[in-house]
Formats: sequence, C-alpha cells, structure tokens
Amino acid sequence: QVQLVESGGGLVQAGGSLRLSCAASGNIFVISAMGWYRQAPGKQRELVAHITRGGSTDYGDSVKGRFTISRENAKNTVYLQMNSLKPEDTAVYYCNAAGVTSSNHIFNSWGQGTQVTVSS
Repeated sequence: QVQLVESGGGLVQAGGSLRLSCAASGNIFVISAMGWYRQAPGKQRELVAHITRGGSTDYGDSVKGRFTISRENAKNTVYLQMNSLKPEDTAVYYCNAAGVTSSNHIFNSWGQGTQVTVSS
C-alpha cells in the first residue's frame, strides 16, 4: 500500500499565502504523477494542480497564475504553493499519487485531506 500524508493547511487571510506538502510512503517503486484536488461543501471535487514525474504541469483554471505545484521525486513529495488566496479557495485539499509499487502493481492513492480556510 502507498500512503499519502498532507500538511500545511490552516487559516489565512485573503491575499495571503500558504504552502501545502504531501509525502508518499510505502512500497513505492516509482511515482508517475502527483496532484492536488479540492472539495468545498456541496461542490464537486476539482483539479487544482497536477504534475508528472517529468515535470509537466496542469492547473485548474481558477488557480492559474496564483498556485504553483512542484515535486521532489527523490523524497516522494509534492508541494502546492498558494498565493493571492481568495475566500473561494476555501476547501479540503487532497493529495493524489499514481505510480507503480515495488511489487509491480499500479497504484492510485489519496491522502486524507487538509483544510484550507481563507477569510475575508
């Protein structure tokens, strides 16, 4: 099994910044891609940012220009730098990772989520 643990969530004022971290552990051979998704109450889970092992990135339209995803492959860790935060960014942020385990199985794992609250 591959486990993901998110950290860095909290309360921040509008216009402020926050950095989320997600560390993957377990029987990992390689992580192909990692990403961040978020879900606000009563809303669908949506893509925030995604990054492949090779460094290709994709962002949700609502966060482009404000958020930056990065990855340290050697540490199996992904980060999300969030700048110019808005109240509408308030949500539970979930980390996702996909890859291959050391026993040669495909995995797609999710973290438990970390709350981000942006106050006005």
